[in-house]
Amino acid sequence: MHHAPPSESLPERGSPGVSRLAWLIVALLVPVALLNYLDRQMLAAMKPSIMADIPDIATRANWGIVLGSFKWVYAILSPLGGYVADRTSRRLVIVASLFVWSAVTWVTGYVESFEAFVAARAIMGISEAFYIPAALALITDFHTGSTRSRAVGIHQTGIYAGVILGGFSGYVADDPAIGWRLAFAVCGIAGIVYAVPLFFLLRDPPRGPATGDEPTFGAAVGELLRNRQFLLLVAVFTLPAIAGWVVKDWMPDILREKFGLGQGQAGVSAVLFVQLASLVGVVAGGWLADRLMQSTDRGRIYTSALGMSFFLPALVGVGLASTLGFAFACLVLFGLGWGFFDCNNMPILCQITRPSLRATGYGIMNLASTCCGGFADWGFGVLRDANVSLFAIFGGFALLAILSVAMVLAIRPCPCERGAIQPPTSRR
Repeated sequence: MHHAPPSESLPERGSPGVSRLAWLIVALLVPVALLNYLDRQMLAAMKPSIMADIPDIATRANWGIVLGSFKWVYAILSPLGGYVADRTSRRLVIVASLFVWSAVTWVTGYVESFEAFVAARAIMGISEAFYIPAALALITDFHTGSTRSRAVGIHQTGIYAGVILGGFSGYVADDPAIGWRLAFAVCGIAGIVYAVPLFFLLRDPPRGPATGDEPTFGAAVGELLRNRQFLLLVAVFTLPAIAGWVVKDWMPDILREKFGLGQGQAGVSAVLFVQLASLVGVVAGGWLADRLMQSTDRGRIYTSALGMSFFLPALVGVGLASTLGFAFACLVLFGLGWGFFDCNNMPILCQITRPSLRATGYGIMNLASTCCGGFADWGFGVLRDANVSLFAIFGGFALLAILSVAMVLAIRPCPCERGAIQPPTSRR
């Protein structure tokens, strides 16, 4: 008799499988993920226009601070955002986050100084810190086994679509009739408008009555940090993200400098190949992981390791590329591997933690990876100002990828079928 892997929660008893509501939840969140990342990539693609319009940004190191201000605030508040989503309505957390960050995006189109730009990005980090942990936890609440990686992967396609659209914003910034300010305003208004139907259509899963034993924020974080498997996953989630943030935030600038591309062409080229490959990767990686889980509870781990193994030749190649075609080929390989990796992080987290800690756990993962990404953005700007070669920088990223593969293979899923993992007994 075939048994489901012990680490996977099962569909609700009496259910014929995954409900239409479970897939509706994913469909409703895809546009939110798109808007979430559209704003981020617009910043990278429109960098020359923004710096020309706000001259006191002045240096690439200061631009790194602009990028990092969002990431550091986003990172620090992600665990709290996850905890709030674990203890309250994930639906309301998602809707409120979308509304606030969209309003801030709209306001960003009106800033006039370096200090105001940094402040706007920091406030953006506050609101967005509450979205990703809540959204992925909500998806895994509804997708409890054989569709979990695919459902997360479909949600991530919204992220990649947002990055692709953001890449085209360089052309928008070049158009004197539109410009970068109007682009931010339109993006913000779109999010505010979408928050209204989302409020009425999104649903929370049924939850049991509160027992009064729910851990405090400190206790929840402490429980997670005592989990060796969780700490390994945090490291696995963080190390590739260091390279991922730099590729996403700095690649338009790299292509402009190295191959003489215009702002619009560089913005599109920097994201199109990576994100289209990532779209393929999350669909294929989600399918492969769900298939492998039918025979081994390490299926998602093996799929993630396979994806990260693509990073080594891709990152070395980006550093060495002397032709635009070869650079694009390396970016495609990186994007494909990223998709395999990205669609399995939350599902692996579900294998090593109990359901009531999932959003908090993902928030901690965001804290580590995004904070390091912020320093990576700043550090890359500093290194490039000091004329350090791209090969040396991306070679370092490749070494981190090797370490990541070894660490993900060291993760051991826990028996976390519904109700199997219990919170630690309080001492009296």
